[in-house]
This record gives sequence, structure tokens and C-alpha cells, in this order.
Amino acid sequence: MTRPWSFVTHIDKKTAQIKHRLLQIVVLASDEFIECHVKEKRMELHGATALVTGVGIDNLGHHLVRQLIERGATRVYAAARRPENVHVDEAEIIRLDLTDAASIEGAARAAADVDILINNAATFAGDLNFIDADLDRVRRLFETNFYGTLRMVQAFTPILEHNGGGAILNVLSAAAWSHLDGVDVYGATKAAGWRMTESLRHELAPRGIQVSSLLFGMAATPTLRAYADAVAGPGVMDAMMTPPAEIARIALDGIEAGRSQILGDRLAVDARAALADDPEPVVITSPRVVAHGVS
Repeated sequence: MTRPWSFVTHIDKKTAQIKHRLLQIVVLASDEFIECHVKEKRMELHGATALVTGVGIDNLGHHLVRQLIERGATRVYAAARRPENVHVDEAEIIRLDLTDAASIEGAARAAADVDILINNAATFAGDLNFIDADLDRVRRLFETNFYGTLRMVQAFTPILEHNGGGAILNVLSAAAWSHLDGVDVYGATKAAGWRMTESLRHELAPRGIQVSSLLFGMAATPTLRAYADAVAGPGVMDAMMTPPAEIARIALDGIEAGRSQILGDRLAVDARAALADDPEPVVITSPRVVAHGVS
């Protein structure tokens, strides 16, 4: 006997499939509109002038700077809140604090020849959930990760446009699409950054500026290694981590290919797929937690 709600469920699923397909059509049409505005100036790294924020010891910014130079960029500015942590001899170092408007204005004056802006700087928090959160800490995270990135885009958009167009890459995180205890507030800042980046693609395409996002789960940087070792034990999560040099390569390949959304590792690919196919939240759990039967 057919249950009365099984037909309704079938209709609901069919309706959802139709809505999903319509959304795909809208997105494809939108992408074609953007492509027609930027296709005449596909970004080439060789001969480009780039600025990378958040450059530190062996982090993603460090590898982005090194690889830009290796790929023939004419000039690369390495921006950092602590310039002493920049160790790339060929780079031009700029002190930059994303929470300081004057610092951003100074960077824009110093690097007025750029045609590639990579917003990599961010503050990570692995011990902050919403219910008991210190709101001052939440605000500080958004101040750097969201508003700081927005200020950089606002400061450098006129420069990129004046220089004939260019590219912006906003470095985000798969935490925007997933749940991990203690990381959700950080993830919210990256989710806001993702929404901003999607909108900027439309706003800046008529100005000849290509806008992309880079999302990845876990890069084997000193900061994320320390976090992973603290929550799961030394080396337990190493297999889930991707070398930052590899993520940097994928990011720069994506810029040159004109990709709007660049997924830097398997965790980001899986998080995006799960988000598209399943309304349930994506939960990232460390191997040690799984071993203890908690998921």
C-alpha cells in the first residue's frame, strides 16, 4: 500500500530538483554575463604587479609571494602586520594592519601600480562558538576577516581600474560551508566574505576586474598545525592537511584560468558537494573524536 505522504515527498523532491536546475541556469547566465566583461583581459601572472596580504613565516601568503615571483611577476608586494616575519628577499615589504584605515590608505599609496590584489590576511579562532561568545572577540574577528578585506577592495579597486583592470583573489575557508566546534564564528566571517566576493564579481566585472574566491579546509601552516595538534593530538590530522605551497599553486592557476571559485583541497571540494546535495550541515570531525564514538 502506498503511504499518502510518499507521493507528497516525491513531488517535493521533484520540485526541489526543478528549483535547483533553474538556479543552475540563472548562475550560468550570470557567469556568462561576467565572462563577457572580463574575457578580453584574462589575467597573466608573468609581468604582473601583485600585492599579497597576510604574509608570514611559511604560511599561505609566503608561498603565494614566492610563486608569483617564480612565475615572472615584475613586482610583488608582501604586506604584513609584522614585517619581520616576511622572508622573501625579492619582495617589497609593506607594513599593513587591516584594522587601521590609515594603514590601508598608506598601502594603497605605496602600491599604486598593482593589477593583482590577493586578500590573504585573516585572524583565526578555534575556541569560539556563538552562544557563550565574547562579543568583543566576535567583532574583532569580523573587523579583520570581513571589514578589513572590504576596506582593501574599496581602496584598491580605483587603482586596478586605473591600471587597466586586473584581478582580486579573496582567500576564504571551507569553514564557511561546514561546522566544526569552536570554529563556527570564524566560519561565519568567511561565509560573509564568500557572499561579499560573489557580489563583487558582478560589481567589478564591468570595470574589467576579475574577482575570485579561494576556499580550502586545512593548510599545513604553522598556525593550523598547532591548532590541529592541540585539538586532536600531535600528527593525528596531518593526513587531512595540504601543503600551503600546493594550495598556492592551485590558487594562482585559478587566477590565470579566470576561475571565479577556486577549491584548494579535498575538504573544500567535499564541503561544497555536501552543501549542494544535502540540506544537513557538513560536520568536520577529527580522527581522534571519531575514534571515541562522537560525531
